[in-house]
Amino acid sequence: MAKILAVATHATDDPTKCTLAFITAVGALGGGKEVTIGLVGEAVYLAKEAIAKTVHGVGFPPLPELIDKVVKAKVPVFV
Repeated sequence: MAKILAVATHATDDPTKCTLAFITAVGALGGGKEVTIGLVGEAVYLAKEAIAKTVHGVGFPPLPELIDKVVKAKVPVFV
């Protein structure tokens, strides 16, 4: 099985780029791949629920919806 590491480096400073790691993770899960998310730099603030709730990238679902999918699938998230 392929393993994927999706890395987020942005949070509220660029909501669209921030969302990409979570979109990648959800897509990988749909494709039957093993996936892990790494939060670095500004993205570590996403560990705070109050901040994560405010993120909505252009053309993507709100970040809380994606986080719910990642949590339900027990995707490891490293901060």
